[in-house]
Amino acid sequence: MIDFKKEISKLVSNQVESLSHGEVEELIEIPPNYNMGDYAMPCFKLAKAFRKSPNVIANEIVEDLKGNELFEKIENAGPYVNFFVNKEVFAQTVLEEIFTKKEKYGSQNIGQNQNVVIDYSAPNIAKPFHVGHLRSTVIGNSLYKIYEFLGYNSVGVNHLGDWGTQFGKMICAYKKWGNDEEIEKEPIKTLHYLYVKFHDEAEKKPELEDEGRLWFKKLEEGDEEAIKLWKWFADLSLREFNRIYDLLKVKFDHYTGESFYNDKMDRVVEMIKEKGILKESEGAYIVNLEKYDMPPCLIIKKDGTTIYATRDITAAIYRKDTFNFAKCLYLTDYSQNLHFAQWMKVIELMGFDWANQLEHAPFGRVSTEQGRLQTRKGNVILLDELLDKAIEKAGSLIEEKNPNLKDKEEVARKVGIGAVIYNDLSNNKIKDIVFNWDRMLSFDGETGPYVQYAHARANSVLEKAQFDISADVDYSLLTNEDTVEVIRLLEGFPQVVVAAMEKNEPSLITRHITDLAQAFNKFYHECPILVDEEELKKARLLLVFAVKNTIKVGLGLLGIEAPEKM
Repeated sequence: MIDFKKEISKLVSNQVESLSHGEVEELIEIPPNYNMGDYAMPCFKLAKAFRKSPNVIANEIVEDLKGNELFEKIENAGPYVNFFVNKEVFAQTVLEEIFTKKEKYGSQNIGQNQNVVIDYSAPNIAKPFHVGHLRSTVIGNSLYKIYEFLGYNSVGVNHLGDWGTQFGKMICAYKKWGNDEEIEKEPIKTLHYLYVKFHDEAEKKPELEDEGRLWFKKLEEGDEEAIKLWKWFADLSLREFNRIYDLLKVKFDHYTGESFYNDKMDRVVEMIKEKGILKESEGAYIVNLEKYDMPPCLIIKKDGTTIYATRDITAAIYRKDTFNFAKCLYLTDYSQNLHFAQWMKVIELMGFDWANQLEHAPFGRVSTEQGRLQTRKGNVILLDELLDKAIEKAGSLIEEKNPNLKDKEEVARKVGIGAVIYNDLSNNKIKDIVFNWDRMLSFDGETGPYVQYAHARANSVLEKAQFDISADVDYSLLTNEDTVEVIRLLEGFPQVVVAAMEKNEPSLITRHITDLAQAFNKFYHECPILVDEEELKKARLLLVFAVKNTIKVGLGLLGIEAPEKM
């Protein structure tokens, strides 16, 4: 595909010897509207070197570049050189590329098969999988797919919260109030009830907190009963989590929770000691980070037990040793920013030159209109309940609008789940979300179902045409404004995918394919496709194919399926 920006930089740098291709490319801008050209180059920075006004320089460049077949016209507007691409050439270069690459359109081998470890989802064992976990799960799953698409080898890790004082509390609660039959029947619901009950009772009897800590100490010391109960809770929880992952079509390469690192932490603590940075403080052991404007990083608590930072440091070293990653991404909400900054600084102070390959990709928190989600308070919205409602709503709409649709249940699942994922990925990830049932289940406006429907509409046109799609078309028939607007969005898709990877921001893709769906719907209404004029029909069907293909690729990178019919 022709890179018009690069072509402009070559043309200009050949005329302006004092500027390299790269320097010219940095100057090139996209004007605020296409009346001012597809690309523009300001000449202010050239004024000093040429000892001329930017307006005169712009006029001279235009005179030197006249007659290039890639551009309909090149003109100056004051100090700017404006480039208007040849729409026929533009349509051809974009549509031929999509027709050739198909589902690989936008992919590149930027990563050259280097490993990228992505730590995402990470729910806590014996606690409900609620909407607060959705963000890490779907953002991480999308980034997994984006990095793979761009030539990296993604390694998905679910760092389950399966260790810590809360398990001492769970065991304590089970011993006092647990019922095996109820737990087996509804594990998460019952274990969650016990966890909430423990905290309610501990407010009246603070000594319960000591009992919980004692049970966790037993667990760390390998007490047989404590280990047996902990494993039982973990197995039941994973069974429930996997049901939700199956619904979301989310996968992991490794389930290595916090407990996985128990037998690896002693060595790491020794390494920190050997570096001379582990200090005793009031019976605990810390790494002092005062000179980096951070509180100390706690490594060993007063009672001799480990903490999150100890396990995260150990996990990072294990992952580097095991996967030799080029990047290790951590998807959590921004409330953990300090935690990640602290332990990553410890990795650096330990002398590991790969510390800069560790990256925390924070996202905004989810709350309800009543306030923050808190498991111990019991005010959580269960994710499986949300997903079931979304599928149910999609099913009702299908019954209402297309009752004869084949595979209605499967399409309802794709549309319902797609609506939930798209809603989460539609805004910049750092934004906080106030959960609202109606908004989360909305199928109107700029939503997942809207984009899925654009894909299904394109598919319907192609099926109805019963036509062999070819890239051998008359591209001069694809130059009206509604058509060119669609092609511009198709052409911009590969750059958006790269930007989504560089910024760890899937919402860039979400917004782009929403714009594409809107532009396609306008084209669909303004430019009849299945017309009698054979060459025009052939050309427009190629565009429809390109739209269907690109929307499907974009949805796939978000972890959303694209139904052929809706």
